[in-house]
Amino acid sequence: MLTASALIMATLAGYALLCLVKPFGPCRKCQGTGIRQVRKGIKVCRRCHGQRYRLRVGRRLLNSSRDIHAAGTRPRRPTIPPRH
Repeated sequence: MLTASALIMATLAGYALLCLVKPFGPCRKCQGTGIRQVRKGIKVCRRCHGQRYRLRVGRRLLNSSRDIHAAGTRPRRPTIPPRH
């Protein structure tokens, strides 16, 4: 049980590190080519818009959690120096 938990934690830590180092991954729909083969010919991939890369799911979760935290916290007040 401890080994399985350690393996899961190591996998999650590795994916988090990957999301920090390389936030964009190849598009799964077009396999990173940017174009799709259809019956009538070739089209630009609708999922990645021909850019070939998409934001990873883990990075998308990190960005949304940062936005939620920033929206829920009070802004810091500037400190006013005392008068003498």
